[in-house]
Order: sequence, then structure tokens, then C-alpha cells
Amino acid sequence: MKLNYSIEGSGQPVILMHGMFGSLSNLGVVARPLTDNYTVISVDLRNHGASPHSLEMDYACMADDIIELMDDLKLSQAALLGHSMGGKVGMQVALNHPKRVNKLIVADIAPVAYKPDRHGGVLEGLTALAEKRPDSRKEADQLLTTFVDEPSIRAFLLKNLIRGADGKFDLRLYMDGIIGNYYDTLTLAPTGEPFPGPVLFIKGEDSAYIQDKHRSEVLRLFPHAQLKVIAKTGHWLHAEKPGAFNKIVRSFLD
Repeated sequence: MKLNYSIEGSGQPVILMHGMFGSLSNLGVVARPLTDNYTVISVDLRNHGASPHSLEMDYACMADDIIELMDDLKLSQAALLGHSMGGKVGMQVALNHPKRVNKLIVADIAPVAYKPDRHGGVLEGLTALAEKRPDSRKEADQLLTTFVDEPSIRAFLLKNLIRGADGKFDLRLYMDGIIGNYYDTLTLAPTGEPFPGPVLFIKGEDSAYIQDKHRSEVLRLFPHAQLKVIAKTGHWLHAEKPGAFNKIVRSFLD
């Protein structure tokens, strides 16, 4: 699948991969500080942003999307950075294609299966938006409030709105593809033979996505992994403390 992407900067390539319900703009706070020394390639993963839609959506095919992009850009190797779902995609790329990845950064996700209940009413709310096609962003926010209490999460989700030709708002998300895979394939762990290269996991101290009980599985698949923890942050650690996050990323890449 030909993913939508943007390229900034110059130097060694770094590919940035967003999380569920996101888009390439979500990691802009990470991309911009890297552009002075790196070629930063930000992607819309399949069924997100301006990338193509598909009912097939698992980590193997999403990893292949990244390799296809690298092939198109004639990149023999790249560093990968992924947040949440994007982190799982990055892990799967490294496990399936270890010679194509020179460094891997995984933001607040572990190589384990998760229960499919972590997004609360988000799926229901986004489905309602897709069906209603609201006339304004205010109407969209009011509709989403029925399903999602947290204003910051609603603001993040509403970044997916795009005005249609008739003036109504649509979603830049292919909900059939996401929902069709959310409760099984997208909750699974990446699989494969251990990746021998350097890996950095970055955890938000207040987030439960990376736990002590995951340590053995992390080290089984990524024996050279290291962990950094950012204090007083949750799952959206790069947005909550961009300075601390970017310092850790830059130190690892450099």
C-alpha cells in the first residue's frame, strides 16, 4: 500500500509512525527538532489520514507498508519511531525486516496483547460522527461529548474531521477497516525472531501500557532494549513533555 507521507530535513532517515486514530501531524512536535540533522519521514498509517483504505489491517501488512515506502524512497535502512499502535508497527518491521532497521524507538507500548477496551467510547463516538456527518466542528464536539468525557481526547479525535464537498464534515479515518480489526488483530502482540539491533522504549510514568511484567517479553524479542521513563506523564508523553521526550530521542539517535 502506498502510504501518504511528508519529508523534512536532511541527513540519516527517521520514520515516524503515529498511534490509533492519529495522523502524521501528531508527531510534528517530535519531527521538527530532528530536521536539522535527520531526514524525517512522517507517515499516515493505512486507514488513517490521507493514506488508502483497506479492510485488511494487521501488524504484518502495516509493516509491509513501511517497507514499501522505504523501497519507493530507496532507503536501505532507517531508524523508526512509533507511538502506541505505531510503536507496534515499528516493532513488527524490526522483527520481520531486521536488516532494514538500524535503530528502533517505541513510545509507551509493549510487545504484548492488550484487552480491547482501552479506548472507552471512542469507537462508538467516531462511528456516530461518521454516520451523522455534522455541519460544524461545534456540532461534532457536542456529539462526541456523549461518548468521550475528556476534552483533550475529543480535541485529538476531532483533528480527523475534513469538510466534504457538500459542506458537511467527514472523518479521515476508515472506520470499517479499524473496527473490523480492532477487537482481534490490532490488540495482538508483534511476533517474530528477536531483533538484534538497538531499541529504546520510552514510558510515561503514569501510563499502564508498559509494566514490569512485560520486561521478560520485551527482552526476549529485543535483547538490547533499554527503557527510559518520563516522570508525571501519561500515554501521550510526547505531547505532555515534548522537551524531555525529544531530548531522550535525540540522545538515542545521535
